[in-house]
Amino acid sequence: MSDSSSERIAQRLREWVSNAPSGAQLPSTRALVAEYEASPVTVQKALQSLIGQGLVETRPGVGTFVRSIRVARPHDYGWQTAALGSPQNRMPHASAALRATPNDVIALHSGYPDRELLPERLVRAALTRAARGDAVMSKTPAAGLPELQAWFASELGAHTPTGLTPPTASDVVILPGSQSGLSTLFRTLVGAGRPMLIESPSYWGAILAAAQVGVQLVPIPSGPHGPDPDEIDRAFAQTGARAFYAQPNFANPNGAQWSPDLADSILRIVRERGAFLIEDDWAHDFGITTTAAPLAARDDSGHVVYLRSLTKSVSPAIRVAGLIARGPAHDRILADTQSQAMYVSGVLQTAALDVVTQPAWRTHVKSLRQQLAARRDLLVDSLREHAPTAHLESVPAGGLNLWLQLPDETVLVRFARECEVSGVILAAGDDWFPAEPTGRYLRLNYSGPNPGAFPEAAHIIGQVLARH
Repeated sequence: MSDSSSERIAQRLREWVSNAPSGAQLPSTRALVAEYEASPVTVQKALQSLIGQGLVETRPGVGTFVRSIRVARPHDYGWQTAALGSPQNRMPHASAALRATPNDVIALHSGYPDRELLPERLVRAALTRAARGDAVMSKTPAAGLPELQAWFASELGAHTPTGLTPPTASDVVILPGSQSGLSTLFRTLVGAGRPMLIESPSYWGAILAAAQVGVQLVPIPSGPHGPDPDEIDRAFAQTGARAFYAQPNFANPNGAQWSPDLADSILRIVRERGAFLIEDDWAHDFGITTTAAPLAARDDSGHVVYLRSLTKSVSPAIRVAGLIARGPAHDRILADTQSQAMYVSGVLQTAALDVVTQPAWRTHVKSLRQQLAARRDLLVDSLREHAPTAHLESVPAGGLNLWLQLPDETVLVRFARECEVSGVILAAGDDWFPAEPTGRYLRLNYSGPNPGAFPEAAHIIGQVLARH
């Protein structure tokens, strides 16, 4: 029989299904062949047509049935209100930087570099090799692969001045990304209900991690060149805090990089106060006109606890970070990470080590400088041309973001919504303030996709600003 014959049979079966109750079983294929005097192939084609339309469903070894109709009904989860009780801490909402976006918009909000800025060939090859090795069936040590520990230690050791003791592999703990590392550090070095100094603005993920742990944040104003040491010293004295979370290199969101003199002043204060400096070196591989100079390299007395992630520079799928701490703090941190995650996937650790020890990795990082510089400068020039009423206090020497200040009368939520309607997704700056925002800001990622659309995005931003 022809396809037209199978369609006629399908039509008759549709009529049968429309009159049958939900869940009714259809006659067997043999019975349908006899009833319609058709070949098994023709009957099967007719049944496949009905399956594709969602009218019937097959149950292997049982038969074919009229598809059950699930009636929509409201769910009652009210009982959970009493079971859960009131939350101890109100969690900040996840930042707009995590939003997925359709392909037909200009995305300036993301916290991650575009795929074309990542070493994709190295990552694919490394994962393939890791999958062939013992890592796929092995449990790794709690502190991490010794070779990867040694790599993180040597990277920081390369910046250590003569006369100071560089870190060793035993000082390193491998973590499943820096976000879990922040929670561990805030829990072990600070503790619930206790104060911790933090730059303002600062990384929204650190603000979220502090809220989850129950740490009380003490904001320290920080501009394009970093915080004021006198403000830090005063805050330590007034609050009794014993830790300060900071990003001395290419801070997220404002791109600030501490000068050597500022770094020395803050390190001196931390030592005098008997406190920890939690250094988040998130953008170590994203220097443009300068290179990241970790503050931890200037300290061998255990005051600086250092965190560096490979997730943004290698691949979002390689959630691996290294944490360097010395003394009893290291032991507490390791115990906490063991209780939270036991160990980090050996496959991911092996792949990460493979990527960063390839000669092509150094070549990639060097070329990344040029690509980031071109993207940054294009967005800066576009904003200056099309959105002159917005203020860019400084052009960052590294990192992934511009920190753009809008006029004070701007209604930020409405502004971001109007930009999105016009095809540009932005990250409103309020998420990066641990207390009330001190102005109307946008964090614009110049490492995102489609940099050729930056002039168009700036034009839209300027148009919406003009309406406000």
